[in-house]
Amino acid sequence: MAEGKVPLDTIGEVKKGARGADCLQIVNTQLRQNRLCIYYESKRTKDFQPSWIEKFKTDMKQGAAFGVLVTDVMPKDMDRLGQKDGIWICTFEEFKGLCFVIREAVVLLNNAVATQENKGDKVNMLYDYLTGNEFRQQIEAIVEGFTQMNHDLDSERRGNGRYLEEEEKQIQKVLLNTNHMYHSIKGIAGNAIR
Repeated sequence: MAEGKVPLDTIGEVKKGARGADCLQIVNTQLRQNRLCIYYESKRTKDFQPSWIEKFKTDMKQGAAFGVLVTDVMPKDMDRLGQKDGIWICTFEEFKGLCFVIREAVVLLNNAVATQENKGDKVNMLYDYLTGNEFRQQIEAIVEGFTQMNHDLDSERRGNGRYLEEEEKQIQKVLLNTNHMYHSIKGIAGNAIR
């Protein structure tokens, strides 16, 4: 994979003799850094060895989310890219497309994990806010503001007439919807709303 195609990723070769795959790609996005990685192993031989898969799976335990075994010769039961025992296996020709698909899967997986982080805490914070004094005071201030506008509109109507009817309808609509929202939240939160 050319680094220019994924400029935020870190792609490094694993030194000969070091434990692990031939290449490691650390997937980075503008929002999240060093979250998940992909191991790549290449084999240039005439016979596929099933033992490569187990060794590669062991190497992956060092922290890879996905493993890709790129080979000249596919396993006997595979004629094109696919997964075998949790490892992606492909030819050098198929590698170019597969690596981008797997990278996208890593990004999607990472995003799914991120949306779940602290979800319970966020729900509790939202509940505390919606049932607290600050929210109640804000809703009351909105209602008071629109009530005053409605009162002022009534005063103007006495002097100016019909053209203010549309404004009155809009104010009533906002008051009604704000009141409905507050009571809907109160219905969910029960007596916790103050």
